[in-house]
Amino acid sequence: MSTTTPVLDDVSILDAVRTMYDDVATCPTKEFHFPTGRDACLYVGYPESEIDALPATAVESFAGVGYPFLAGQIESGDVVVDIGAGSGVDVLVAAHKTGSSGRVFGIDMTPAMIEKATANIREAGTPHAEIIEGRADELPLDDASTDIVTSNGVINLVPDKAKAFREIHRVLKPGGRVQIADIVLSKPVAAGSKANPQLWAECIVGAVPEEDYLLLIREAGFSDVSIIDRLDYFARSSNESTRKSAKGLGAHTIVLSGRKA
Repeated sequence: MSTTTPVLDDVSILDAVRTMYDDVATCPTKEFHFPTGRDACLYVGYPESEIDALPATAVESFAGVGYPFLAGQIESGDVVVDIGAGSGVDVLVAAHKTGSSGRVFGIDMTPAMIEKATANIREAGTPHAEIIEGRADELPLDDASTDIVTSNGVINLVPDKAKAFREIHRVLKPGGRVQIADIVLSKPVAAGSKANPQLWAECIVGAVPEEDYLLLIREAGFSDVSIIDRLDYFARSSNESTRKSAKGLGAHTIVLSGRKA
């Protein structure tokens, strides 16, 4: 008897992701399969002084996987786009680095996160930052309008990663820079596991092997792509099954930088 591998449509994946991160926004004290909140910020590399300068309501729903600002790409006056802004942590960090002469746009598709990040921006007093509803693979931005794109733990959740990287390339100005923290693997995920939308939302099965990830970003037109940090992100998961799955696949964070050729 022949068997067929179940196929999961993009809508189901994105709905599962929205549901998961709506929960992170509205129930920040809940235990998730991945690290969240202040402890997660510190673990992935955010300086304590940087976290302390942010509204507590932004930090409590942090769900990033690394510290993309390690790349040191943002300068005063830059126009920055944060893909997958969540509760606004990276938007606010970027807004501090650009200063009031810059502009920061946070893109997110989860209604509860959009509402929360907008409130956090208002509380922080950063009128040069704003949140826009949108997706990584359909950025609501003009061509060549951005100096820097930053993202933290988001591209692994996107079904069409090649399209997402092409969108990032499209909105960047010539010579524009990227700084990305994301989950990659040491070996591919079995097709059957990829058919589970819940597992996509938990940041493992949507990820691809590191060499494939780097190939995708280079094929989108980026040069000077360099990995500047790695982290065993799931070692801090509170869930034993998640830690075991992550270890089996070699799931880990990379932080990279690159430039639009």
